[in-house]
Amino acid sequence: MQTGPTKRAADPWPFPRWGQTPWSIDFRPAKNPLPDAVDIAIIGGGFTGLAAAAWSRRCDPTKTVAVFEAEGIGAGASGRTGGLVLAETAAGDLPGLGDVLAGFSNILRDLSVDADLTLPGVWELRRDTSWASSPISWKDSGTLRVANEVLGGMIDPSQLVAGLARAAEQLGAQVYEHAWVEHVEFGQPLALTVSGRRVQARRVLMAVNALSLELSALELSAQPKLTLALATEPLTDAQLHATGLAEGKPFYTEDLPYLWGRQLSRNRAMFGSGLVDVGNWRDLYALDVCTGQAGQWMARLEKRVRGLHPALSEVHLPLKWGGPILIANQRRPFFAAHPKDSRALVLGAYSGHGVALSTYLGSWAAEALLDRRKLPNW
Repeated sequence: MQTGPTKRAADPWPFPRWGQTPWSIDFRPAKNPLPDAVDIAIIGGGFTGLAAAAWSRRCDPTKTVAVFEAEGIGAGASGRTGGLVLAETAAGDLPGLGDVLAGFSNILRDLSVDADLTLPGVWELRRDTSWASSPISWKDSGTLRVANEVLGGMIDPSQLVAGLARAAEQLGAQVYEHAWVEHVEFGQPLALTVSGRRVQARRVLMAVNALSLELSALELSAQPKLTLALATEPLTDAQLHATGLAEGKPFYTEDLPYLWGRQLSRNRAMFGSGLVDVGNWRDLYALDVCTGQAGQWMARLEKRVRGLHPALSEVHLPLKWGGPILIANQRRPFFAAHPKDSRALVLGAYSGHGVALSTYLGSWAAEALLDRRKLPNW
């Protein structure tokens, strides 16, 4: 069964139709020949897979660990996220979840990952709320104002991807880019077909999120979509203060139409909205943020941002991009054994709450693969 695009790309950012993000990943793993066998095979080189690889080796350096990434590390959702750090799942707190932010911070500290994490809180915006002292007052299907503040903050996604990959490699895990897992054979032992070569594994973690859904058996449990974002040119201090962005707190709306965003480096700002539907996850590769349905959504977002406040009416928007996202049924992340074999775990479908959660649950998955921790019952 084919589980990826037919043509493999050598560029670590192989999806130019998805646009250009404000950051780029400055770390490339060492190039090594594919192994014949490993103790733990991890499919997917985003936040989840890289965190699981590093944490597996940290917990048990006797185990051989390999990450197989079909493109370049962070090429999918992890390198194209907005970097908002939230404390819970999209479905709220779940039984046994624990303190995500504290766990996330501790993992980064223990792995020596510096990803510019800040936790100033996150604003929840609501239309026509009566909070007169709100630092934000935007015109957007009503008047958007701050209604609440929740735990959270922001991070640099590119530094997080690079830091986790570097930590995994330094701890002895092998990270393979452009290593496309075409098939998994659920036999004794498990066997992966990786870019045409057979690799045996004792345990497997599938951390592919919105891609290769047949492989992870999530094709009937979640919906793949492309979410959109754009970034402004550097704003003046006057523009930042007038719009309320000078507070430096990320935000999202509680009601529809949805809008989220944050301040970036060099006084730039990011805004995101929209979920472009696809009939099949493979259709994500063909979407172009400048044309078609995705282009129409992007044009609406651009018009919307300029209409939020007079200070933004003439702002230049040089960067526009999209990223894959997987919306889970009931918006609960999927974290369970593969239906075909309990030796394979599936972790993903964060429904837009995956920055801290994916790293946090990736380390949990590592401990589960080592039989040191049970899976949650979600």
